Amino acid sequence: MEPTWPARRLAAAIAGKQLASRELLQTFLDRIERVNPALNAVVTLDTERAMRAASAADQAVAQGRPLGPLHGLPVTIKDAIEVAGLRSTGGAVELSGHVPQADAVAVARLRAAGAIVFGKTNVPRWSSDIQTYNELFGTTSNPWDPARTPGGSSGGAAAAVAAGLTSFELGTDIAGSVRIPAHLCGVFGLKPSFGVIPQRGYLDHVGGGTTDTDLNVFGPIARDPDDLDLLLGVLAGPEPERQTAWRLELPPPRRTTLEGLRIGLWLEDPRCPMDREVLAVLRAAADRLADARARIEQAHPPVGFSHQVGVFNHLLLAAVSPSLPAEAAEAVSGSHLRWLQADQDRARLRRVWARWFEDFDLLMCPVLGVAAFPHNHQGQLIDRVLDVNGQPAPHLALLGWAGLIGVVGLPSAVAPAGRTATGLPVGVQLVAPFLRDRDAVRAARLVSEVLGGYQPPPIDTLHHQVPPAGKR
Repeated sequence: MEPTWPARRLAAAIAGKQLASRELLQTFLDRIERVNPALNAVVTLDTERAMRAASAADQAVAQGRPLGPLHGLPVTIKDAIEVAGLRSTGGAVELSGHVPQADAVAVARLRAAGAIVFGKTNVPRWSSDIQTYNELFGTTSNPWDPARTPGGSSGGAAAAVAAGLTSFELGTDIAGSVRIPAHLCGVFGLKPSFGVIPQRGYLDHVGGGTTDTDLNVFGPIARDPDDLDLLLGVLAGPEPERQTAWRLELPPPRRTTLEGLRIGLWLEDPRCPMDREVLAVLRAAADRLADARARIEQAHPPVGFSHQVGVFNHLLLAAVSPSLPAEAAEAVSGSHLRWLQADQDRARLRRVWARWFEDFDLLMCPVLGVAAFPHNHQGQLIDRVLDVNGQPAPHLALLGWAGLIGVVGLPSAVAPAGRTATGLPVGVQLVAPFLRDRDAVRAARLVSEVLGGYQPPPIDTLHHQVPPAGKR
């Protein structure tokens, strides 16, 4: 057994009695003890309760009882998501002692399918950064190079999945928070269609988790695209209060092979800096898909990049304003009239994308214009810049590709596309029409068969690395 096996394979081994849940849990715990000091991905453990649950899972297998699709799988959960009886902080000192009484709806669904929650993974404060660090737990590092960030805000989640510290992860994504870490850590991630997975229990401010946050979604992070499909089936569905009358039936993918799959390619825009090396990896990936007989065309919906990202930025500021001090929140959130106007603009953009997808199966575009970059916690996110092709690029400008897709609520699967000359992973967004989440997930499977998919990072060297400065 390898801890980097796909979750589906691990679950099959447990159900088939080739592997015990307790054995797998202990493997993850031993691995965390060995490599997590250099990563700081897992920040809270619940070992005793998890061991009891794993023993019960093994007993159920031995007795031949019915098993859920995730039976016996030990998992960690992003620390911005509430887990009953387990410290859940959102990366904020204000919630340093917060122990929820109930699971987030999505967590409850994972448990009902047989998963065992044994820990929490690190996030930036209120999930509001593209790096992962906070006052409570310090800095999380990338398993491909601990001097670099795993991204944010689900940085601890993606690092844990990449390093084989958990079976899979549950993250959140309001501005790329699943997609960016998946890209930077070389794993698969899914930003589902807005509203497909309940987001109750999301800790983005004190008192948060009781209502839905605009733009935000919950999404899985995994080492295999088939795991995304498995987890989508477990997680998707209406909120409990709507289950009396509502049902969700995501359609199967329209195409199951690369041949003839019509993919629009949108890899550059002057308003969003792209590192030459990352761009070269994506172009090479597109060429290889074309060689595999996918129909790759330089095409995208007739929308203005800057305009659509501008709508996203306006709605994003309103969505995250509850996490800010009162005066700042009032300043950035804008008027309700302005929000309604932006929402109308968003509805118009959704119609444009829907019409374009009548002729195309997918859009292929970047996740982020750079690969994993060195830790930089100076000042605030709004002040930070990166060198991209010899020019300064603000961190916020790099969010354009994530916002472009997020604002219209479309499903986007991230798949590894290759690596830079220095070995850093590069991911690609595979965007499908609204509620065609399984098309995006199937595309990730097809792409991985051509481009290679997940490769384990060199974690055997991690215990020799010096962790970045910061509170541990």
